[in-house]
Formats: sequence, C-alpha cells, structure tokens
Amino acid sequence: MTENKTEQDVPSATPSKGALGEFPPWLRRPWGSGALFESTRNVVQGYRVHTVCQSARCPNQGDCWQRRTATFMILGNVCTRNCLFCSVRSGNPARNVDLEEPLRVAEAVRALSIRHAVITSVTRDDLHDGGAQQFLNTIRAIREINPHTTVEVLTPDFKGDVNAVRTVAEAYPEVFGHNIETVERLHAVLRRNGRLYEKSLSLLRFVSGFSDKIIVKSALMLGHGETRDEIVKTLQDLREVGCQVVAMGQYLRPTKSQRAVQRYITPDEFQELEQIAYSMGFLFVTAGPFVRSSYRAEEPISMLKEKRFGSVAR
Repeated sequence: MTENKTEQDVPSATPSKGALGEFPPWLRRPWGSGALFESTRNVVQGYRVHTVCQSARCPNQGDCWQRRTATFMILGNVCTRNCLFCSVRSGNPARNVDLEEPLRVAEAVRALSIRHAVITSVTRDDLHDGGAQQFLNTIRAIREINPHTTVEVLTPDFKGDVNAVRTVAEAYPEVFGHNIETVERLHAVLRRNGRLYEKSLSLLRFVSGFSDKIIVKSALMLGHGETRDEIVKTLQDLREVGCQVVAMGQYLRPTKSQRAVQRYITPDEFQELEQIAYSMGFLFVTAGPFVRSSYRAEEPISMLKEKRFGSVAR
C-alpha cells in the first residue's frame, strides 16, 4: 500500500523566477482563497487523494479549487522518472499500489460534484503494466458512483506497451490524453530520452485508431527554447497521428530545482499558434500563458461530443 499523506499546499501562486528576471504582467494572478477553496482542500485532504495541482505546483490551483474542481493524480506521489521541468517527487515507489485509491478518488469526485473528472498519474516504470490497471479501476469507480460524470485520462507513455494503453482505452474514457510535452529536439534534454517523442506519437496513434468514440488530446509547454518552426512541426506530427485536441501553455519553473525558463511567450504569439493549430484541422485548441492540459478541460467536451462523437460506448 502507498503512503496516505497528502501534499502540502503550494505557498505561492508565482513559481520561482529564472534567469529572465521579473515575470511579465500577463503572468501575474492572485492566489486562491475563500470558502470554496477551503472546501476543495478539505475534500482532498479528507479523502486522502493526491492532486497534480499540488504535486506539480500548478499556478491554476487557486482558480480551479475556487471552482471546486481538481485534477486527481493516482498511483501515489512518487514518480520513477525525473524530467527537468516537473516538480513531482522522483524516487522508487517499490511497486506499491494503493488498491483503495480508485474508490477514494471516485468519492472525492462525488463530494465536489465534478461533472468532468480528469485523472492523471505519476509515471510508474516499476509496475509491469505501468499502472494501467489502476487507471481502469479508477474510471470504473468514478462511473459507478458518478454515472453522469465524464472522464478524461492523462496517462504516461507506459514505456510504449500497447497492451497497457489498450487496457485504459477499453474503459472508453471520453477523453484520452497523453502529453507530447515539448518539441522533438528538446526531449533528450528535458526528459533525458529523445526516443520518448516517438513513443508518445505511437501511443496517440494507437488510441486514435482504437475508437472514434474517444477524443484524443495532447499538450506541450512552451518557453524551453523551442523555435516557431519546431512548434509547428510538433503540431503537424500530432495531427498526423490523429490528435484532435491540443493545449499549449507557458512553462513556469516550479522551483529552483527545475530547468529555468528560456523565454516568455506573449499572448499574441499564443493566439497565432492557436489559429495555426485550427488551420491544421484540430477540433479544439487552447493556447495561452496559463493553459495546462487539464485546465478547464470540461469546456470542449459538450461541443465536441455533440458535433462529432455522439454518445460514448461503455
């Protein structure tokens, strides 16, 4: 069984500054507070669930928690990888899996009255299936207790194991997300493995071909030193493997232990990239300084389901 500790709240909504100095004005926002924020925190703590909001020091935590929603992170709070952009604790989970976690997540979803639940996880290379069964169990638990809630998963790459990807896809989450994270050239630097770019594209290609009832989604963080041409090429690669929804946001250094920001992308640049992505045929695009793969993830669901997908097979 994994430890049942919850993460400490992020002390500030403003991540650590990098070599670029002061943040531009578009990257400033107030931190969350008030009764709704406290209510969400009480649910997270009461049900002993992890959230990427806390573990990854997400700058949107205040806004999301004031709207009584959170992105749940299953399979504990220790990642077997150590990507340079991520503040989630790295280590060896020693194959520990909390079998009661799916039920607690489902109960937390009910307590918060969440209508679109986003489930992600740490990467668990220590498990033979990368944690796919825990994703499956969590989806089933959410639907058992919250039959009207749609589900979005944001999975790791499962080391390229097609059977693990199939295990999650066979639960038919309304949205299957897997983040490409950055452009191909920077995978070797940020993720310490350049081959992960192709693995990510292969995963998205498989899910796209698995069922047209599942919305396929990806995301990348900008500001690591990528060029405009590299961003466009990444978007083209995502479309070619069948990705339908894409999110692009500004990388913000969570702590001084992570890689420094190389450049701040302006709101106008994000708007231009959003239009480029739409011109490629993406069905829904979000791009902006505070955009994250799970931020306001519920917004495209109703539109996309009505426009193209119809009812989702379960």
